[in-house]
Amino acid sequence: MNGDPADLTIAAAAAAMCAGELSAAALLDAVRRRAAATEAQLHAYLTLDFEGAEQAAAAADAALARGEDLGPLAGIPVAVKDNMCTRGMETTCGSRILSGYHPPYDATAVARLRAAGAVLIGKTNMDEFAMGSSTENSAYGPTRNPWDPERVPGGSSGGSAAVVAAGSALGALGSDTGGSIRQPASLCGVVGFKPTYGLVSRYGLVAFASSLDQIGPFTRTVADAATLFEAVAGHDPSDATSYRGPVPEVRSTLEAGPAGLRVGVVAELAGEGNEPAVLAAFTRTLEALQGAGAEVRELSLPSMSYALDAYYLIAPAECSANLARFDGVRYGLRLPGDTVEEMMAASRRDGFGPEVTRRILLGTYALSAGYYEAFYGRAQKVRTRVIEDFARAYREVDVLVTPTSPTTAFRIGERTDDPLAMYLADVGTIPCNLGGGPGISVPVGLDGQGLPIGFQVLAPPLGEAVLLRAARAVEALAGFSARPAPATSGVG
Repeated sequence: MNGDPADLTIAAAAAAMCAGELSAAALLDAVRRRAAATEAQLHAYLTLDFEGAEQAAAAADAALARGEDLGPLAGIPVAVKDNMCTRGMETTCGSRILSGYHPPYDATAVARLRAAGAVLIGKTNMDEFAMGSSTENSAYGPTRNPWDPERVPGGSSGGSAAVVAAGSALGALGSDTGGSIRQPASLCGVVGFKPTYGLVSRYGLVAFASSLDQIGPFTRTVADAATLFEAVAGHDPSDATSYRGPVPEVRSTLEAGPAGLRVGVVAELAGEGNEPAVLAAFTRTLEALQGAGAEVRELSLPSMSYALDAYYLIAPAECSANLARFDGVRYGLRLPGDTVEEMMAASRRDGFGPEVTRRILLGTYALSAGYYEAFYGRAQKVRTRVIEDFARAYREVDVLVTPTSPTTAFRIGERTDDPLAMYLADVGTIPCNLGGGPGISVPVGLDGQGLPIGFQVLAPPLGEAVLLRAARAVEALAGFSARPAPATSGVG
């Protein structure tokens, strides 16, 4: 086998192992070497567990030696975002308040990865409690973009996007509340897929906003994203919001191509506000789709203009309720106080960072007596309009498309003092979470500075088959194969 195994796709690595050309141990060793070469610069992992990974890789190799029919993830090194519980492995959510917390159980998505034979190598860095768009809000320091270490990888799942781009994992799981899978995927030049709300269990995912959060994969190809999705999706009785029906079958139409697809361009998200290079790549991809037989038309979804405002009332309101449980009593950071109230106040004051504190305060205010209907109630009405606009659009088209992010990766520190500018990074991704349907970002090019550009495809709830078909068509037409240059030992 030629080349570094750390640069393989999941499908190629699985095929090489089945053919006897590669062992799980050798693949893990290649990924370990890549992590050793990149982590000092990128800081994409918070925890690495190569001892446990070696045991899992050895088990996969032993099964292969016995001639067992292994699944497509057997022996594949993967990482998970540090807001998913991992039995015995520290889970911090990028926050001081959970420093030292070792869950006694695995999140359902993590357990399903292990059951599929995947080799879990570590937990990735993230914006604290998934609140951010740059992975600068981590209490443990920022993650840097493999394409340019002076720039952010996006967020909040920036660590997961960075390890796949850098080759220190072949796939990873992230969580997406308002774009936290798709936006970092765009900025790091990888595929990021948010499934329909409820298709992947949230049991063991530390909640940010419970009606919006969804786990999904980062990979190098759309086919690999389908593989990870199939491994973790499905009903879970431990999650009351888990979808009870069958998981959509996505393989049979994955290579069906764009001919006959009805593609709608969301007018409110595909024009002013996007960088020229982003719009140029978006237009070029649309023209390629049309040239390959897709029917492309522009649609107006008026509620998209208000989705960002609604999100930043709904999500903080839900986070203010969810984060009330972190009080220094049962787990995590506990600071001394003369009374229980003083202990809780001190623990929360020092345990939460400024962005989390800001959102808790916003949410508490939006839910307070006298303001509930004016803020939270009206935001939920906008959410209903978003859902209605999506439903109307999907009666006319099969998928909707937008630029994933209005910009390419911005410089570290560039937006930390301007929360509104940071929030605008998710303007194209937030509506999908409010509507509950699936969305995916596919890399389609580089800007003049050599930074990746993502193309977003959206579909109706449970429309994973047509979503992945369209995404695969975009991937094939764009032909994006660029990889970031190998990292050096220092930050430039």
